[in-house]
This record gives sequence, C-alpha cells and structure tokens, in this order.
Amino acid sequence: MLNCQRDKFIIPDDIAYLNCAYMSPLMKSVIDVGKSAVEKKGHPYAIKPEDFFEDSQRLREEFAHLINAPDPNKIAIIPAVSYGFANITKNLDLSANQNIIMVGEQFPSNVYPWLTLSKESGAKIITIQPPEDPLNRGEIWNQLILENINHETAVVTIGSVHWADGTLFDLKSIRKRTDEVGALLFIDGTQSIGAYPFDLQEIKPDALICAAYKWLLGPYSIGLGYYGDYFNQGKPVEENWINRLYSENFAGLVNYQDEYQAGAIKFDMGERANFILVPMAIKALQQLNQWGPENIQDYCRNLVEPFLNELADVGFQVENMKWRGSHLIGIRIPGSANVGRIKTELEKNKVFVSIRGNAIRIATHLYNNQSDFEKLIDSLKRAIKYSTLKKA
Repeated sequence: MLNCQRDKFIIPDDIAYLNCAYMSPLMKSVIDVGKSAVEKKGHPYAIKPEDFFEDSQRLREEFAHLINAPDPNKIAIIPAVSYGFANITKNLDLSANQNIIMVGEQFPSNVYPWLTLSKESGAKIITIQPPEDPLNRGEIWNQLILENINHETAVVTIGSVHWADGTLFDLKSIRKRTDEVGALLFIDGTQSIGAYPFDLQEIKPDALICAAYKWLLGPYSIGLGYYGDYFNQGKPVEENWINRLYSENFAGLVNYQDEYQAGAIKFDMGERANFILVPMAIKALQQLNQWGPENIQDYCRNLVEPFLNELADVGFQVENMKWRGSHLIGIRIPGSANVGRIKTELEKNKVFVSIRGNAIRIATHLYNNQSDFEKLIDSLKRAIKYSTLKKA
C-alpha cells in the first residue's frame, strides 16, 4: 500500500490542495526535468534529429502502459482535448436520421466539436440530464444513458467520470450497448486516467482523449489520445511534416510523401517533439506507472472515506461509492448552507477545492494527508454552524 507522497511535491504544509481536477501540481522531479529541458533549448546544437522522435515514442509507450494499450503507435500526441476530438469529428460522416448521445453539463471541449458536427450533418444531439433527486442519482443516470442508446445512435461521447461532480459512468455497460446498436464510443478520460484504473482492452473505446495537466500530473498544453481501428484510414485535422512517412530522414524532407506515419501518429500535433513539455510528461507518466492507478485509488479511498461520513452527518450529500471514485467526489451542499460562507471558511483555512453548481468538488491525490481533510471538515462544519445560527 502506498504512503503519502507529499515530499515529492512543493506544497507548503499549511496548504490543503484538494483540487487536482482543476490542475495538478508538478512533482519536483518533473520540474527538474523541465528546467533541464529549457536549458537544453539554449544549446540547440545539442538537439539531434533523433530527439524529434525518440522522446515522442517513449511518451507513447508510457501512456500505452498506463491504459494497457497493446500498440503505442495507436497513441497520438495532442495539445488539448479539443484537438483530440477535432481529429475524431473530422473523420465521421453522420446523417440527419442519426443521433449523438452525451450527458448534461459535459465539459465544453467534448461538446463544441459535436455541436459543429450536428449543424453540418443534421445529426441530433441527445443530452442525458442527471436526475434531480439525489437518491441513487448515479445509478439512475447511468440507466438513462443506456436506455437512450438505440439503433439511431451513431456516437456516444462521454467522460469516464463527470468532471463537475465525479459521477462514475459504467463504461463497460455503455460499450456493450453501443456494440449492440453499432455505435461508436468516445471517452474523455481527463478526469480519471492516472488516478482510477482503466483497461483499454476491457472497455475497447473507439477513441480515448486525455489532457496531461490534471491526473496525469504533467504540464499544460500537451495531451494524449488513443485512436482505435476505426481511424486506420482517417485523415488528421492538421497536415504537418513530422506525421508523414520517412519524416525521420531530414535530408529527404523535400521528397514529399502522400502517406502518413503508422497508426495514430498521423494525428499528432505539429511540433509534437516539444523539447520541454514531452520530457516532463514522460517523467510524470513514469512515476504514475510506478505507483499504479489502482494503488493511487486505494490511497485516496482510505484517506477520504472516514471524512465523507462526517460530512454526511452534518447534511452534505455524498454519492454511493459504487457510482463514484475516491479521487474526485462532488458533495452536495445542504439547502440551508450559505455558499458564500463556505467559500470564506475554505479560503481562511487555505483549503483549495472547486465549487461546481451546488456541489463542492474534492479532488484528492497522493500528496494529500489527514491534516488536509481535517482543515476541510473544520471549514465546512463552521460554515454549516454559521448558516444555522443565521437562520435562527
């Protein structure tokens, strides 16, 4: 079992950073790699042609290992989730009698590409809203998703968990249902891959897109995407030199090629060999693979669950464990609570979380400890007590 890894980060003792779903801190080792990479760029004569390719391949291999993907060449290096989904929608040919299934309040990067495709193709977007009743909310929401997938469904596009409240989506059942009707399944794994176990060979999505700056513990402006067999004959959203066949041969770059590099490499962004971000992302993924997402999830569960019981006792609503992870949890604020007071108490205690709608989003990692949650609980209890006194 893993112990707290706070010493690998630079978070001060008086800060309770429970907001990895917003942006992860960088590990000291990743910062060191970034500094060295910046210095190397100051000596461009030290950057060899092979450096444009070897680190990129190493990054693919580390991510493939993390998600249990058998072929690293199915992994593309992207700058953002929106870019990853642009590669997807560019290669879909939908019609007006088909529909696209998504869930309510999905993150915009996995919405706007589909809105554009819907306008262009006439395909209808069906948004599955969560039930208003908090009782069995996750279970009912998942059932509604399955019930709405039918033979007119061309695409289901969904997060592995909901970014705002941590609701866990039953990807295995959704994959089974999409197979039954011949629909494609696209997953935004940004809010769980790295901290919650995911087996690509079990779920078998048609594509999986992830930003690196959250649970992958990497830098901003880089991400990774798995593209399945559906995209073998696909066209990239961007035409750049490095995704073309024989781009390793610098002397022959003007011998222009019609063919792309193998697999999903053709979906890489331009300047994908980023000599600063790529080494940092590799270092972060190496550490995640060493820890293991299942062990990270276990650590979070053991840390979080006792405190969630305390919150439930004072009126906060917490989703059933079956329908959420322990790394990202949305706790529903009691109707009597003063949200402004909650924010004040959290800031006073230097507790960093996100408030999304009527939920407080708690996002936990290996750098969090019992003291962080004691500060959180103290802040929330004080806010509830204040609200009760004001009511009286």
